[in-house]
Amino acid sequence: MTDYCLYSNACLLTHAEQRRLEILEKRYRNMAREVFTGRVAYYHRLTGGHYTKITIRNQKSRWGSCSSSGTLSFNYRLVFAPPGVLDYVVVHELCHLTHMNHSKDFWGMVESIMPQYKQYKSWLKEHGQELTLERHLLKHGIPLTLD
Repeated sequence: MTDYCLYSNACLLTHAEQRRLEILEKRYRNMAREVFTGRVAYYHRLTGGHYTKITIRNQKSRWGSCSSSGTLSFNYRLVFAPPGVLDYVVVHELCHLTHMNHSKDFWGMVESIMPQYKQYKSWLKEHGQELTLERHLLKHGIPLTLD
């Protein structure tokens, strides 16, 4: 689970409040698994290749990855992004099943499936740091504290 003291004012949270955030994160991770499973199934028809499993993580600096053994990993915090951004990461990782690099052929494949991918890639670079559980809760009027 995430160490919520890494976020601003999170060390001021009580044990119960930190536990609540851990439970909420687990719920969002479970939701992310369902979302990614559906999006991978949808785009896999277009990309081909073979994957072995999907994992959901909370990485600090990666949004997704594709291992040489076919494991697709996605950052659960992408569920807080616009849908097109999440789809871009799915397409990006699925294209790695065919091209395990960032070659011209790889980017050509990404663009053939998602012509507007550059817009989503830029959004993620510019706003990715905003995709946190805490920001998501506060954006929706859900307080972090239990006062």
